[in-house]
Amino acid sequence: MRPLLDISVIEAAANRVRSAAVPTPFEKHARLSELYNASIFVKREDLQAVRSFKIRGAFNKISLLNESQRTDGVVCSSAGNHAQGVAYACSHHNIHGTIFMPTPTPQQKVSQVAMFGGKNITIKLVGDTYDDCYEAAKSYVVETGKTFIHPFDDIDVIAGQATMALEILAQSESPIDYIVVPIGGGGLISGIISVFKHKSPHTKIIGIEPKGAPSMYQALKQGKRITLDSLDVFVDGAAVKTIGEIAFDYCSQYMDNLLLVDEGEICQNILNMYTKDAIVVEPAGAMSVSALPQLKDHIKGKNVVCLVCGGNNDITRMAEIKE
Repeated sequence: MRPLLDISVIEAAANRVRSAAVPTPFEKHARLSELYNASIFVKREDLQAVRSFKIRGAFNKISLLNESQRTDGVVCSSAGNHAQGVAYACSHHNIHGTIFMPTPTPQQKVSQVAMFGGKNITIKLVGDTYDDCYEAAKSYVVETGKTFIHPFDDIDVIAGQATMALEILAQSESPIDYIVVPIGGGGLISGIISVFKHKSPHTKIIGIEPKGAPSMYQALKQGKRITLDSLDVFVDGAAVKTIGEIAFDYCSQYMDNLLLVDEGEICQNILNMYTKDAIVVEPAGAMSVSALPQLKDHIKGKNVVCLVCGGNNDITRMAEIKE
């Protein structure tokens, strides 16, 4: 069994990321609470400076680099949100980052990466999927000797993401019965598991994947990490062909359930949250709320936390989302 991260490691990460990641609101959502006859709370990571939780892990990892690594610079691969976190951290620490992103990445995310990184970053658009640009980034690391900042399969990155869980437990005034967590590569749920299994072991941890990119679902079904032959990249923040080793081990051991959500359901919730709640979410950011219909019989009268993990939605995609 892979040991969970020690809470002291996560608390140290919280001290490091404090200068970059703000404590985001933890709000009871009136409309959803009434709809599901439960107390539904949302953790608003869409309100981070880079509009997603990814700033936590990227900033923690880059803060731990030694002087030689900082001088040489860093490399990352990302569908968008991790890239923004890395770009922000590179600018803050005045180091150079080379950022590989898939060619179909929404322009809004590419522009945000450029804005946060400024002169400290170089953007390379490569391949059709995250996994394509990951391979290109790893080859570049071999050529240059620069440090790779993994978006999810890295203990320091996971410790940074786990700081969100510490915040949730500090902000919640009641015991949490369920926490609903989106899964892309698995860094976020690995951090949530590490904190909740230590500090709130009764809480049921529910993982969520889009139906078009079920890499964790298939891995658990087959009992080993697999690589999907193809995937739907609409939920770009969670479209990963191969989940992380750490996440696979943690989810195999500690996750209570894994649900797949339809892309159409995700689109409906993007529109609902925009028109009814004035909340702008990207597809991955709407995943946890989109899973609530599958949980409705279990959560009545319960305290449920949904992670609104990202708000980097390109307005030009709204026609596609409506369709």
